[in-house]
Amino acid sequence: MSLRQTLSSCLLLALITNHPVLASDATVHLVIHDHHFQPEELHAPADRPLVIEVENRDSTIEEFESYDLDREQRVKGGETGAVRLGALARGRYPFFGDFHRKTAQGVLVVE
Repeated sequence: MSLRQTLSSCLLLALITNHPVLASDATVHLVIHDHHFQPEELHAPADRPLVIEVENRDSTIEEFESYDLDREQRVKGGETGAVRLGALARGRYPFFGDFHRKTAQGVLVVE
């Protein structure tokens, strides 16, 4: 097995087994408060794995969801969850709170 294949396998294993964030991952912080995302516009670097830490400051559950990112992550009230993404191309990726769609709206801007 080549070094590249070994590293790829290790990265895949880390993502599947929910290991801590790798040092090479970019991390952005998103807060849910009063059924709104703060900030409503996140910025992240292109071509680099990304972790969105979602801190739910409400007392009720919310679900970060994005069709464009093909992700959904439930976060209980008072807890923090992580949305792990591979490297993304430049662009705008909308997301919403599945339980409060009218108020919990946002966009990830990859630059």
